[in-house]
Formats: sequence, C-alpha cells, structure tokens
Amino acid sequence: MKTKSLRLRSNKYLRHLSESGSLNVNKMIQPLFLVEGINEKEPIKGLPDVYRDNNQTILKQIESDLKSGVSQFLLFMVPNEKSDTSFSKDFYQSNINQIKKTFPEMFLWLDTCICSVTTTGHCCHFHPKGTINLELTLKRLSELALIYADSGADGIAPSDMMDGRVFSHRKILDENNHSHVPIMSYSTKFKSHFYGPFRGAADSSPQFGDRSGYQLDVRDRDTAIQTSVRDKEEGADLLMVKPGMTAIDLIGPIKEKTGLPTGAYQVSGEYASLVYLAKEGFLDFEDGLKETWDVFRRAGSSFLITYGARIAKRLYS
Repeated sequence: MKTKSLRLRSNKYLRHLSESGSLNVNKMIQPLFLVEGINEKEPIKGLPDVYRDNNQTILKQIESDLKSGVSQFLLFMVPNEKSDTSFSKDFYQSNINQIKKTFPEMFLWLDTCICSVTTTGHCCHFHPKGTINLELTLKRLSELALIYADSGADGIAPSDMMDGRVFSHRKILDENNHSHVPIMSYSTKFKSHFYGPFRGAADSSPQFGDRSGYQLDVRDRDTAIQTSVRDKEEGADLLMVKPGMTAIDLIGPIKEKTGLPTGAYQVSGEYASLVYLAKEGFLDFEDGLKETWDVFRRAGSSFLITYGARIAKRLYS
C-alpha cells in the first residue's frame, strides 16, 4: 500500500503541487466541463473562453491548453440524465479513458460529487423526513470515485463536504488497487454566493433550499479549519479552500496545522467579477487577474484552481 508521502512524490505533477516554491503555471489547475448530449461547445456566461464541451471539442480544448503550458486539469462531468439510484458508467468510463489515451502526458483530476447527477441538485441524498442520508450518500460518492479511478483518473477531488467522505474514498480506492491515486479534498468549502456561473455550467443548482446543511458557514473560522484537519486524518493528500479569496486567511493556518499542501479554488463568481469589472472599464482584466494570483502566492497557496490557468504561462513570462 502506497503511503501519503510516497503518493505526493510519485510523479512530477504532484511534486509541483507539493513543493513550497512560489505559485506558477505548474501549480495551476484548469477546470473543464464535459457535458453529455450536446452537439457543440457552449459558452458559459461570465467565464469567457471557458466552455461546456462535448467528447470531441474537449479534446481540442485540452490540446490547446497543453500547448499553452497547462499540465493539470480538474474535470467536471455532467450526464444527460439525472438518477438517484445509478450512474451512467459508460459516459464516465469511455470519456475519461479517451482523454487519458489521447493525452497521457497530462494529469487529470476528477471532481467527485453527485450534485450534477441527483434529481434534487444537492450533493447528497435525503431521508424521507429531509435529513441527510449520510450512509447512502457516502456509498454513492465512493462508487463514483472508483468508477473514475478504474477509468483512468489520475486523482480524485471530493467536493461534497460530507463527513467521512475522504475516509470512504481512500478505503474503496485502496481495496481496489488504486492506492497510488491521490485525494485532493475540498476540505474547507463554504456555502457561498460566488458559485453562480459554475452551477449553470455543471447543471447543479439545488431544486430546493440551499447547501447550508453541509457546506460551511463563512463566519465560522474554527470549524473551517477543523474540517481540513479532519480530512487530513481521514487520508487526504492535498487540501483546498473554496472560495479562494473569501477563505484566503485560512490557507496559512491550515497548512501549519496539517503539514499538507493547501491550495485554493478561485471560483467562478470571483473570476466573473473581474470579467465584469473589465467589461465596464474599471480595470484591465489580465492585470486584475494577476493581482489576485499574487495575493494567493502571498497567502502561501500551494496550488491554485483557476479558470485562467490556460493564460498563466503568458502572464508569468
């Protein structure tokens, strides 16, 4: 069984995310959206040059991104049909396998959540009385993580914020010959008003209520740090705060308490705010974007998930 420290040293991509140097293009991860059943790529409102791709256009996008210096991607997969009982395994297996066979030199992270799958749009299943059915939720999340790993995913990124999901993922991966597959946990993820463009892209808006029953309260610093500590204890290899700017004060404390590489997700609303400010002439988009990245560097972010990763090499040249 491969240990956490060995996993983080096992290839150049994970070493880039783990080393303590300044933020650079090798430490940036580009999100991608693969949507089943669309005929052509679709623009995402608020995120220029970011698209909902089909199984052909995503290959062209990855090829372009690799040429631009991106080496790591975070893939969100959006099936055509919603189901609370089963997964469209062929959609996941065939597409992940195709991407990895076409581009073996990339590192592919898979976001593990069920909000794009459930009929409710929530990241969990519920009991009839409306409470979270944690046992069923963890079972389905871990089944999805295994499907991803079996299909060729290089890393798993659980984003659901359910208690125990990292332990459950690590267990099912280790039991099925995937002890080499790292877990990059969304370990401190707040209920936030900055996720709007993403939810449209991933078709994951909740059909009722909100996610305050499982995502963190932005006012609660102690719990926010403790959830990252918990995920380390459950077996996470890398940790992450989300949204990046509104959790930026937590990056340093989490790294200090856990000793793990801790990054940030510059979420869709944060990125889109720069787009709209630039559109109104209040700032230069690239200057504003680079300023935010410099702040993440100053805060000690080990890596950054950002919709602008594909232009990072040019901005840092």
